[in-house]
Amino acid sequence: MTPTQAPAPSWQEDVFTALKAQGVQQIAYVPDAGHSHTIHEAQRDPDLHDVVLTTEEEGVGVVSGAWLGGQRAALLMQSSGVGNCVNMFSLLQMCQFPFLTLVTMRGEYADFNPWQGPMGRTTQQALELMGITVLRADVPEDVADTVGAAADMTFEAGERVAVLLGQKLIGRKKWDR
Repeated sequence: MTPTQAPAPSWQEDVFTALKAQGVQQIAYVPDAGHSHTIHEAQRDPDLHDVVLTTEEEGVGVVSGAWLGGQRAALLMQSSGVGNCVNMFSLLQMCQFPFLTLVTMRGEYADFNPWQGPMGRTTQQALELMGITVLRADVPEDVADTVGAAADMTFEAGERVAVLLGQKLIGRKKWDR
């Protein structure tokens, strides 16, 4: 940690710890401030393979391929990225691949960007329409258990699960001018 870098909030530590405890070996992501701690830790961890994506739907294929190759993987994305994945979610449904994604929410609590609103308001419904079970954490105390439960559902029961990390949990987004 550099002198100007603040320590990660405890809930962000909980996300990374839960993924490691569940044996996740690959983390696919489009860079996102809400997932920055997990991304940074994945990059530093020699037991994890971090995969930077150009678009979120690539992550559906990466996570599916990891499973076929005998590894557990998670896709990290923002709620706006869910809209990019809808067509690829058919792969999960047709092939019955287990799937875990952690989604930082936008377009909710005090979001300054009106473009984030439409997808933020429909993220849960879009995921559910594609057969993905949705769990949600809005307070720090719920994060570790929710992520752990989602990983159990995914890797032990073969489910497709998304954990929505609420914008109030993440904190207000502000436009720097």
